[in-house]
Amino acid sequence: MRIRRRLTRAAATVSVISLLTVALTAAGSGAEPVSAPDGDQLGFVDAATLPADELKGLDRPQPLAAYTGDPAARTAAEPTLAADEDLRTQCEAQAEKAKTAQGWIKSRFESCQKRPYDLVLRNKQGTQSIGRLWFDMWTLGFAYDGSRRVDYTASIENIRVQTVGTEDATKWRVGQHFRSTINASSSDPDPKLTPPQTTSRDELLGAWDSTPLWTLTYTSPDKGALYSSGNQQRVYATVVMDVTADSPNATSYTEVDAYRSGVRFDYAGPVAGKYKGTVFTEARVELSMSQSDPDVDESALHIDDAQKRPERTFPSWPNKTVPGASEPLHRLIDADEQQKNRSKSIATCNNVWGDYSGTSLQCDEYPFASTKEGSNKGDDRYSVRLIEGADNEEGGRRLNTMYTLNRMLDGDPFYVKITR
Repeated sequence: MRIRRRLTRAAATVSVISLLTVALTAAGSGAEPVSAPDGDQLGFVDAATLPADELKGLDRPQPLAAYTGDPAARTAAEPTLAADEDLRTQCEAQAEKAKTAQGWIKSRFESCQKRPYDLVLRNKQGTQSIGRLWFDMWTLGFAYDGSRRVDYTASIENIRVQTVGTEDATKWRVGQHFRSTINASSSDPDPKLTPPQTTSRDELLGAWDSTPLWTLTYTSPDKGALYSSGNQQRVYATVVMDVTADSPNATSYTEVDAYRSGVRFDYAGPVAGKYKGTVFTEARVELSMSQSDPDVDESALHIDDAQKRPERTFPSWPNKTVPGASEPLHRLIDADEQQKNRSKSIATCNNVWGDYSGTSLQCDEYPFASTKEGSNKGDDRYSVRLIEGADNEEGGRRLNTMYTLNRMLDGDPFYVKITR
């Protein structure tokens, strides 16, 4: 992983960050919300919830530095971690996915979110608007193959403001508040998560503008190699961020679950490649093969037929469907169960094509023997075909590489994509 500069934090030996109260308040201003001139309290609201005519006169965003008139201030927040720039660039190209609460999950080890915010400060009756706040919220996530750790680089950037009358945007605050939970029912016994000491940052806009980035590191302690006894020390956790915006003249604005990230820590041993690691659980894992690749073209054609033209495949039955394209397959670790899949597939090949021993052909099966959807599952949603042995073996090697590169454990889902 290319992140090189992280904030150093002492490990806090606690299992879970306590839940934030939904109604978060400004952490540093100490000011009670004051009433608007007409007696109504003011509050930030999402501009998208307002009719266009109610935004008239609040359509001239100024960079914060221009608003304050400070030539030394930043006119736009630029990333200061050069190692993050590739992921940021890719994230911007995935704008629709990146602005969701889950963000864009590039892989099992990289994820990102870029959320544009547009908030209007107005009274509850909708009769007075005294300011508007724009900013971009970034969250980059990095999990590690080889370490029970996940890092999040969060930031508030590109801050722009507009005010009416005496309202002072330099007194506005924005907060990012992280919390986490463990899914004990999915985890192995005694799951623990160690959060960073600092999980909230609530500051004036000027502080964000001058120092937009901060980093949080979550780890899960391990007890050494216990996988041989069946304990993979899996910890399924969810890291969540709430966002707040405040003014001395406003009640607190809070967006709960503005960002949500599912992670899994494990110490699964050699079956996962590197003996321990962390992954983003919502990542889509895909095995891709091409019919134009001479090393696996027969395997690829067989899978393509099974997915798209199952009537060409054996066993044959009406309205047959085979999973793997839109319906995921799931890794199977148990060697005995894998052998049962292979034995049934070979029996089907012998039944359809007879004795092929002494040839260079092998019985290719899809879904793979190393999946829970293999031929022995009992639903006959599988296909077998005789193909060249070298092709079949290369396809198997690529499948195993996909498993280990993505830390696929027993039951983990994946898809198979065939290209021409």
